[in-house]
Amino acid sequence: MATSVTTAAPVAAHRPRGIAKYFTWSVDHKVIGIQYISVALFFFLIGGILAGMMRLELFTPEASLMADGGAYNTLFTMHGTIMVFLFMIPILAGFGNYLLPLQLGAKDMAFPWLNAFAFWLIPPAGLIMLAGWIVGPAQAGWTSYFPLSNAQFSPMDGQTLWAVSIHLLGASSILGAINFIVTILNMRAPGMTIWKMPLFCWSILATSIIVLGATPFLAGGLTLMLLDRLAGTSFFSPATGGDPLLWQNVFWF
Repeated sequence: MATSVTTAAPVAAHRPRGIAKYFTWSVDHKVIGIQYISVALFFFLIGGILAGMMRLELFTPEASLMADGGAYNTLFTMHGTIMVFLFMIPILAGFGNYLLPLQLGAKDMAFPWLNAFAFWLIPPAGLIMLAGWIVGPAQAGWTSYFPLSNAQFSPMDGQTLWAVSIHLLGASSILGAINFIVTILNMRAPGMTIWKMPLFCWSILATSIIVLGATPFLAGGLTLMLLDRLAGTSFFSPATGGDPLLWQNVFWF
């Protein structure tokens, strides 16, 4: 009897504790929610610094902080993209992950592993976007309208990295939306009908339906952008029969 041991102790001993658990793979919806919020606030800080630099440049009529208009366009592009795709969307997903199962009376999200995978697409996507400064950053604005974002007017590889980054962020949003919808529809506590859900749950459901319906179109547009830039196609080039307004229609869908 003295040599008998339980199997739970070694497993528990290897689990990260304290703040370390937020830097590792976890399927706990609360941990993932805090991971989402923390990463979103980190990129919010970066986007805020870029906004401050833009304001400093606009403080005087002449160029003071930046040598040329291209540098300002880079700040404008990166600031807008970071605030929309790396702050606003992830922080909503963070609050949703943390609060939704608690308000529904569920033990966790419907697909815990998929939930973790959706989060871990975000940090590399953000790093890929910021890496554009190393190879020549994107300068076509956070909407990247054509022809500004084609290979002629934006020959820098940073514009390509911008499209790859948004692709990963879109995939994260799609996977998260699927998880939210399935959790809301199938994992409510006994007696909680869909009409008795808290308003926050309804907001997550409505947002997830919109994301699931619209984000694949953005992914399709980004794929066409990458093909135009890397494979020589002409989906958005009017000179070869393409239509630059096609990008605007797909992007804003």
